[in-house]
Amino acid sequence: MTWNPRTGRETPRPAHDDQPSRTELQVIGVHLYLEDEEGRILLGLRHPGSAYAGRTWHFLAGHCEREPAVGCLVREAHEEAGLLVDPSDAEFAHAVHLLDGPGAPPRMQLVFRVRRWQGTPEVREPDKCLAWRWWRPDSLPEPIVPYTRAAIDGIRTGRPYTELGW
Repeated sequence: MTWNPRTGRETPRPAHDDQPSRTELQVIGVHLYLEDEEGRILLGLRHPGSAYAGRTWHFLAGHCEREPAVGCLVREAHEEAGLLVDPSDAEFAHAVHLLDGPGAPPRMQLVFRVRRWQGTPEVREPDKCLAWRWWRPDSLPEPIVPYTRAAIDGIRTGRPYTELGW
């Protein structure tokens, strides 16, 4: 049975849901879809020794600590690339609900589009990122983190939400 907040009653679990119900905390990731005046997107090449997705292209990103999502975005943009982003310039663009493999915690990846900022992208955490480059959305680099591509595709088609790995 599951609780239905709309009706205020428990309802039978859908037939396709054969997993036992359990509470599991989910990781919140925040990603920067930084778009320049030519419509190009900033992506970083992850360091080969990265704990996640070494040698692949990915958004500037980070995990929410004890902070709001846009605050995390602003902090990470400065820490990782030396960019100054005004929180009012960040607009929600896409969410990817991700299960990245057996035993991995579920993740909610929030992507925010920013078209105005101050600074020039620079590598400030060389142990995590080797380079920042601008890419046209129709000619993305390979290899690229799969959910990064899914989010870019979703943003380009106006779809606000994607599920991967479930």
